[in-house]
Amino acid sequence: MSSAFEVRGGHRLKGEITPQGAKNEALQIISAILLTPEKVTISNIPDILDVNLLIELLSDIGVEVNRISRDTCEFTAARIDMAYLQSPEFKKKSGRLRGSVMIAGPLLARFGKAYIPKPGGDKIGRRRLDTHIIGFEKLGVRFVYDNDDNFFRLDAADGLKGAYMLLDEPSVTGTANIIMAAVMARGTTTIYNAACEPYIQQLCKMLNSMGARISGVGSNLITIEGVSSLKGCSHSMLPDMIEIGSFIGLAAMTQSEITIRNAGVEHLGIIPEKFRQLGIRLELKGNDIYIPAQESYEIQTFLDGSILTVYDHPWPGFTPDLLSIVLVVATQARGSVMIHQKMFESRLFFVDKLIDMGAQIVLCDPHRAVVIGLGRQHLLRGITMSSPDIRAGVALLIAALSAEGKSTIQNIEQIDRGYQYIDERLRKLGADIKRV
Repeated sequence: MSSAFEVRGGHRLKGEITPQGAKNEALQIISAILLTPEKVTISNIPDILDVNLLIELLSDIGVEVNRISRDTCEFTAARIDMAYLQSPEFKKKSGRLRGSVMIAGPLLARFGKAYIPKPGGDKIGRRRLDTHIIGFEKLGVRFVYDNDDNFFRLDAADGLKGAYMLLDEPSVTGTANIIMAAVMARGTTTIYNAACEPYIQQLCKMLNSMGARISGVGSNLITIEGVSSLKGCSHSMLPDMIEIGSFIGLAAMTQSEITIRNAGVEHLGIIPEKFRQLGIRLELKGNDIYIPAQESYEIQTFLDGSILTVYDHPWPGFTPDLLSIVLVVATQARGSVMIHQKMFESRLFFVDKLIDMGAQIVLCDPHRAVVIGLGRQHLLRGITMSSPDIRAGVALLIAALSAEGKSTIQNIEQIDRGYQYIDERLRKLGADIKRV
């Protein structure tokens, strides 16, 4: 398989693009099929590495997977091989995939046992499992950590019991995992400081359609009345808001006229507004987003004239996954902006590549960078670089598409983990990009 993108930048793009299904929703929604022996049909599944690995993992543990079309699957988890979860094959495969932690909640709910590897995935800093494990403990789960094979063994021998819990952080995956464990616990579970992202709302909507009794959906206080069993259902995933933000940034950087079709506009929160603060014009037309070709865009200041700061925050704040896109887009704006990445300590470590391309960025510390916009007076120049994580990879790809000359981006498996056929889709807009 090709391991690099070769990009010749400086071309204006034009056309329409449709976002894939949401990666971050997919990992929890697909794990939730383990909660019932009945058939569950899921549509708008993104065809990306992380999601395909999870589907493969479910198939290995006995889930019957019937792929109806490129983006729709039927899952039947009637016969689960719990012994496989202790096999070396499971340990190896689940250790490659950050999302494999999401099967723990459903397995505990239905079978009273689960096994979790230490997290893999991105090189963006520590990703703790404490929120998941402490939440499970409150529901009556005991755990043992095996130092030899880096595995958590979870056991709910006496069954799960509802509990009140205040999460130490509003972790999206932690909230989802605890919700999936609690739906079949005895009694009532209350989760305070719960994540309330659209992905969590979608999961709750799906579980309620399966017969769960979840209230407080969309808030940070979720109440779950346990039920004895869940039935099958059909569920369609939201468009990927991170892809949508990436395409808005791409249009601005390359001075392109792009329409993003079926963008799930009502679920985007403050994302459009943040790009408008960078001076990017965009129009919401029904469920589509139209970005006109812009010669230049100017970063707004705060009302008192001080420099704009864009920082990440749990929903409904700005998602950390788009900060790297905002940072890249700001390099060609007029004006300056402070990017403050609060949630992960290594996510700004790709800025050295942008500096090599000619961007003016001051990295203040692992969490903060000041971008001094060049206002297109000096275009970025193409270089050879490597993608450290999914989101930085796409930010670098956007930089390369706007730069003069040829860029080579290595380690593109990281990009493929989160963006389906990205090179094919960009070529349809007129991008000069190929796999080498």
